[in-house]
Amino acid sequence: MARINLEKNKEVLEHALERVRQKGIIIPTLAQQQDPERLVPQAIKDKLKDIGLWDLHPLNLFRITWKNEPKEFGGQYGGVNFIELPQSLTGVEARIVALVGKWFPTGAHKVGAAFGCLVPPLVTGQFDPTLQKAVWPSTGNYCRGGAYDSHLLGCESIAILPEGMSRERFEWLESIAGEVIATPGTESNVKEIFDKCWELRRSGQDLMIFNQFDEMGNYLWHYQVTGSAYLDIARQVLGERDNLAGFALATGSAGTIAAGDRLRQEYPEIKVIASEALQCPTLLDNGFGAHRIEGIGDKHVPWVHNVRGTDFVTAIDDNAVVRLARLFNEPAGQDLLRSSGVDEATLQSLDLFGFSGIGNMLSAIKFAKWNELSSRDVVFTILTDSMELYKSRLTEMDEEQGVYSEADAIADHARYLLGENTSNMAELTYPDRKRIHNLKYYTWVEQQGKTYEEIQAQWYDPDYWLEVQAQAPEIDRLIEEFNNQAGVQLT
Repeated sequence: MARINLEKNKEVLEHALERVRQKGIIIPTLAQQQDPERLVPQAIKDKLKDIGLWDLHPLNLFRITWKNEPKEFGGQYGGVNFIELPQSLTGVEARIVALVGKWFPTGAHKVGAAFGCLVPPLVTGQFDPTLQKAVWPSTGNYCRGGAYDSHLLGCESIAILPEGMSRERFEWLESIAGEVIATPGTESNVKEIFDKCWELRRSGQDLMIFNQFDEMGNYLWHYQVTGSAYLDIARQVLGERDNLAGFALATGSAGTIAAGDRLRQEYPEIKVIASEALQCPTLLDNGFGAHRIEGIGDKHVPWVHNVRGTDFVTAIDDNAVVRLARLFNEPAGQDLLRSSGVDEATLQSLDLFGFSGIGNMLSAIKFAKWNELSSRDVVFTILTDSMELYKSRLTEMDEEQGVYSEADAIADHARYLLGENTSNMAELTYPDRKRIHNLKYYTWVEQQGKTYEEIQAQWYDPDYWLEVQAQAPEIDRLIEEFNNQAGVQLT
């Protein structure tokens, strides 16, 4: 029931093949994105030496991986991009290890989720890039990734995001997407995005909507590619007596949290921690509101969230996130952290934290404190994007609040970082999980056209999620077949 539709439409498939021939496009497999150093052809690696990380070049499809060399131009491949946060920063003994999203094209890993949604219908002929527009509803990074992937794959795109998102997102999108639609509100206003999608459906335009919140391609890409990256990290950082204790991150569209399903298959005792904003505690308290942690969405439970695999919920104060963004990036903040014992390498890496990354770190800290973890315990988290996408927010805060001072840094460090505690979190029981799962009904069955039978299957059918996970090899086979039929050669 959950399987991604991989039936072929041969007539439309010919249109897609002709488009990639015209554009000189070769599509990477999921396996190549997992292990590019070994599986990406040398001829492509050689070409990438002359291509920038964000360039609108079709070979940058091969840079949709966690293993890019961390450089802006000409990078090759290496190990997984991650950092380990020292106790001098986090205040907890547990080792907190974070995947780094900055070194994807567009500066955020959502370009991978968009790839996972767009490519299956493209290589099966369900989506016609010569006639249809790809629509990317998002609270920020996903529509950026979708517009970028669309451009690389020769498709027209429509990007949808709330009008209150950071200026950097809009400025870049306006040069990439065919159309940019700003919906009312900010990060919290996801329903307004869905409403715009229904309006577009009724408009008579020929388009396909790739809604990350219900597209199983989002779940599968993260299960397969992001999950594989975390397993690589685990093999590197876990000693013989160490314990992989947790995986903590904001749910957002619930794509990335699918990596927790992959991790649990290898490390059955791991706990998966879903995070959200305290100002809108949907999972924790059936709540509502608005918040400033850009990139995580809320007020509903995404269709692709496997709630049965979630063990904790944490709610992060958005004040903590925006104040720590200043602490991490302003001179007074860096000086305070330096005097507190944070090493220079860590200080230089703090610009890798976007807003959601700071929130994810705080969720990992809360989990470590709740469980009284030791230095033998490891908690995984993720830095979806970097401060590169939020510089305008720092400028706005300087203008609104004044220059960030030593006193500000001392207060924020004590209150929001070292002072993070175990309030506003819960260890989920079976009824708790079922309550959260049942919240899907109001969004997806009543409003978005899903069926009661499928929402029940998500909870009761043990094969529901396994069926999606098992599709990766089939999708790779279809991509290889598509590339062979297209016959694109590097020149």
